[in-house]
Amino acid sequence: MASSFLSFSLLFISLYTADGFRMYSLDRCVFNSTDPKDIEYIRSYYYQKVEFTRFSSSLGKYVGYTEYGVKNAEAWNNDPSILAQARAAKERYCVHNIGIDYQNALTKSAEPYVVLSSTTPSGGKHSAMLVCSVFDFYPKKIKVSWLRDGKEVTSDVTSTDELADADWYYQVHSHLEYTPRSGEKISCVVEHASLREPLVTDWDPSMPESERNKIAIGASGLILGLVLSLAGFIYYKRKARGRILVPSN
Repeated sequence: MASSFLSFSLLFISLYTADGFRMYSLDRCVFNSTDPKDIEYIRSYYYQKVEFTRFSSSLGKYVGYTEYGVKNAEAWNNDPSILAQARAAKERYCVHNIGIDYQNALTKSAEPYVVLSSTTPSGGKHSAMLVCSVFDFYPKKIKVSWLRDGKEVTSDVTSTDELADADWYYQVHSHLEYTPRSGEKISCVVEHASLREPLVTDWDPSMPESERNKIAIGASGLILGLVLSLAGFIYYKRKARGRILVPSN
């Protein structure tokens, strides 16, 4: 988790409006660990969405980006009380809150769930392919491997990178190309920080439930059609027996 880049922002907006003009300030903490050496406190001042002055704890002073901002920076850097207050903000705002965030959010984890499916390979020397799809896990680091009759498979395996879902969760997909053998056992093994032990999912070569449902529905429809046809035929035969034939001249 220490390698993750995260930004924690404290937003204080001071609005000065006159004929549509606006000025505000933004305080934020940029960090990649709880170590104070890896934390930077930044305070920016904006006028009409343009930053004109900034204080950075890495520099320990104010820097101006416009003519007006340079004058402000020079004045504030020459005021010991203003400079001391800005330098103390890193400890007051950042170090304290980042420690809380790491404990309450960044150390959490989410267990993955696995879906095993079969597909037809686009080419190659094997006639079958299995896909092990792992969804909704956090943090990002994960290991997905394959077992064939209890032995790890090291060849004919390809995997995607961990794909971000834009909601803090990730997914990854591993592909195994193989030639089926009678009676064999193939498993997808997932290792993740949220799991106490590896999550092993065995491949069931029988027909998927969705396909079985389709066949069952089709068979039911066929039987119903036969029953209705038979009932109609019986009804027709009974009606035919009760008719009186009138010879024509």
